[in-house]
Amino acid sequence: MKAFVVERYGKDGLRAGEVREPELRDRDVLVRVRAAGVNPLDSKIRDGEFKLILPYRPPFVLGNDVAGVVTRVGPAVRGFAVGDEVYARPGKDRIGTFAELIAIDEEDLALKPASLSMQEAAAVPLVGLTAWQALVERAHVTAGQKVLVHAGSGGVGTMAIQLAKHLGATVATTTSTANVDRVKSLGADVVVDYKTDDFATVLSDYDVVLDPLGGETLEKSLTVVKPGGLVIGISGPPDPTFAKELGAPWFVRTAIALLSRRIRTRAKRRGVTYSFLFMRASGAQLRELTTLIDAGHLRPVVDRIFPFDETLEAVAYVDQGRAKGKVVVTLD
Repeated sequence: MKAFVVERYGKDGLRAGEVREPELRDRDVLVRVRAAGVNPLDSKIRDGEFKLILPYRPPFVLGNDVAGVVTRVGPAVRGFAVGDEVYARPGKDRIGTFAELIAIDEEDLALKPASLSMQEAAAVPLVGLTAWQALVERAHVTAGQKVLVHAGSGGVGTMAIQLAKHLGATVATTTSTANVDRVKSLGADVVVDYKTDDFATVLSDYDVVLDPLGGETLEKSLTVVKPGGLVIGISGPPDPTFAKELGAPWFVRTAIALLSRRIRTRAKRRGVTYSFLFMRASGAQLRELTTLIDAGHLRPVVDRIFPFDETLEAVAYVDQGRAKGKVVVTLD
């Protein structure tokens, strides 16, 4: 089958090629890919940023979002049947959605929202699960709280704004001048145009910050959170809790602890908590998102759709950092 394979780490390491069809384990569902989301995470994996902590060894098929149709099921599968329209973020050790077929554990899979096309559905899993695990599972956001979502026009931002608003929070976001109206339409109550204002000087006393940017933005975010508040970073640096969840060896745990020591120390001095989130696959949480989507509370924002043969161009477009919402490749 045709797939896009990381032959070696680096920006020029992703190539189109032919690979074997995936083997099916007892609890696996074989999905014919109809569409796949493209994420900044794909570029980070391609470039080798996670090679010390995640089980990717070239050559491997890239891709972390999928929507498609079930073509075969393993003997232990009970929740899905041939012909089902499904979507997923495969488990981190079994990525590979830039392909014609992918085998996915049924625990990581959910029926596609009926109200979405395949291309729209493929835009949901990774960013939807990231928003859910940050705001619902980790931050326990409740009505009346104040939530700041950075990069509100990006893939994670567009979904997190909507989810935080649905949870009853007052939502602030940062974006560029051209996207102010867009993020307001998604539910943002306070919009900081980073081209003209510094969010750290105009925002204060927030309960939760979700930061997909890292670096200076992450450090400044510590200053706008009230004592006892939480800053969640999805670009890093990773923290010891993440290393423990990975089951990493001691030397990797030590290295990860050192990477995040500075930001954790600064957070502690301000009486707030820094937490790194590397989202995990979850069919159960996707079903929660499906309910919200089909009820009209959430909707994916799709910037561009590329044909599957132009997956390299789609990844390059995401690399530019200017996508408004999600980019998708389609096999239809």
